[in-house]
Amino acid sequence: MQDLSSTQFFQINLDTANSPKRILEHVYKAMEEKGYNPVSQIVGYIMSGDPTYITSHNGARSVIMKAERDELVEELLKEYIKNRSWEDKED
Repeated sequence: MQDLSSTQFFQINLDTANSPKRILEHVYKAMEEKGYNPVSQIVGYIMSGDPTYITSHNGARSVIMKAERDELVEELLKEYIKNRSWEDKED
């Protein structure tokens, strides 16, 4: 019989290479290398879901499709808030 008096821990080893942050970094760099405006192209992808906004250079298109678009938006917003220091300010 199992010991039900203690909490069991479940740990997932996250693949940081596939984190939204790393994905955005990779895609941004690939877009720059090809001479595209990375911000405009990534926004186009996030808004439409159309992967053709992203270059296939260095596998960027297949990499960005590994993350959900809402995860990418969440990462962008977290970084924006962190860099604006809004988290430390009181209302």
